[in-house]
Amino acid sequence: QVQLVESGGGLVQSGGSLTLSCTASGRISSINSMGWYRQAPGKQRDLVARIFSGGSTVYADSVKGRFTISRDSRGKTVYLQMNSLKPEDTAVYFCNVDIYDYNSARNNYWGQGTQVTVSS
Repeated sequence: QVQLVESGGGLVQSGGSLTLSCTASGRISSINSMGWYRQAPGKQRDLVARIFSGGSTVYADSVKGRFTISRDSRGKTVYLQMNSLKPEDTAVYFCNVDIYDYNSARNNYWGQGTQVTVSS
């Protein structure tokens, strides 16, 4: 079993900044990648950013240059630094992790989501 604990969401004015964090714990042998997705009301859940075990990253075009994904030295906490926030960034943000467990099974887990609201 794997647990993801997210924090850092909240209300911020347009142009402001927030940092989200997500820590994975449990039966994890190795982490392939960790990422952030977001879902606005009535819309599908979309990728925001992802970081892979080798350190490479991918970003949605809409957040390039404004958001930065990173991880801690142990590789089990992922951060999303969000700058120059816009009202259209308002959504529930979900952490996602792709792991191998101790039985060499590959699994994917989601966090519970954290609300980010950007006021204009």
